[in-house]
Amino acid sequence: MPDQVAHHAHYVDERSGRSYPLADPHRWRGDDGAPLSVAPLPGITRDDVDTARRSLWRYRAALPAPLAGRGGDGATPVSLGEGCTPLLDGEWSGHPVSFKTEWSNPTGSFKDRGTSVMISFLAHLGVTDVIEDSSGNGGSSVAAYCAAAGIRARILVPEETSPAKVLQARAYGAEVELVPGDREATAAEALRRAAGTPYASHNWHPFFLQGVKTLAYEIWEDLGFSAPDAVVTVAGAGSTVLGCDLGFGELLAAGQIDRLPRLLVAQPANCAPIHASHRAGVETPVPYEAAPTVAEGTAIRHPVRLPEVLRAVRRSGGGMTAVPEAAIEDAVRRLAAKGLYAEPTSATAAAAVDAFAARGLIVPGERTVVVLTGSGLKAAGAMQRIVSAGRAS
Repeated sequence: MPDQVAHHAHYVDERSGRSYPLADPHRWRGDDGAPLSVAPLPGITRDDVDTARRSLWRYRAALPAPLAGRGGDGATPVSLGEGCTPLLDGEWSGHPVSFKTEWSNPTGSFKDRGTSVMISFLAHLGVTDVIEDSSGNGGSSVAAYCAAAGIRARILVPEETSPAKVLQARAYGAEVELVPGDREATAAEALRRAAGTPYASHNWHPFFLQGVKTLAYEIWEDLGFSAPDAVVTVAGAGSTVLGCDLGFGELLAAGQIDRLPRLLVAQPANCAPIHASHRAGVETPVPYEAAPTVAEGTAIRHPVRLPEVLRAVRRSGGGMTAVPEAAIEDAVRRLAAKGLYAEPTSATAAAAVDAFAARGLIVPGERTVVVLTGSGLKAAGAMQRIVSAGRAS
């Protein structure tokens, strides 16, 4: 199957229908500025899972090829053992749920799935330098995988980014630059500099989503090669939503599941552009009020794939909710009381379970997976404040 996929793989602009070859390492968006995807792939069966591999590369047959590290032998991806994260049975407000602890990935967040596949592809093309912009987790992930691949990385982050995330990226040897202003200012600066350096963006690059889709394949395997009824996740740019849509969509096309799970998506109320458009019943941006949020990983005011995220949610029969800051902080403490140390961005998904259950989107007797995207160790300052406030109350 990989050779067949390699023969047909190309980029596609879903908005215009235009297609582009994969061979250009500087190609990460369409000529008109639209985001690109890898053309639809056929999916795999349980017989295609390489059970000898303890990483997301056990689903290599589902990925576009070639995907190799330096040397381009077609056999050695850039991997640090990402994937194969625990799925833990638990409960939330009396609702049985399973927590997918994505902080078990090598750099402490789900971003490693997308980064492993994206950097493997860029290394195969002979890339020696990349630029990335991030609020923290994406940057530290790109820094780690570039170190493993022998690629120089420059990471631009907002000046208020968690020091722990900045330190982590610098420890891997990346050049980290603090950009004055918010997340949008950082993205704009990265876009300006990407004219001369390949842009390894976790929000833009099509191969990043190919890695994130392994989350869906892994949940499918975790559940005995079946789909859950619902997946609850948090969205900033929406890569976990799009990854689940891709992966479960391929499994449905391959006849391995008989329905898509409902994608239940949370955003912090202080920065909820996708939720605002969903509530308005449109696929375009609508006005909304934005404010700083403790869930820094979701502080993206203008998601580049907003229409695609909305279509994924609606296609699955899912829903969205906006979570107040106090509820996010309470969820951090409640998760910690269960032994789950989730950063505020990640805890937003758990905080949303109550709202979705009240609306009948989480149903007793069904299987619900809550994706916990990142570790509390990545946001030490915010965690200290939240935990201390809980003890004082």
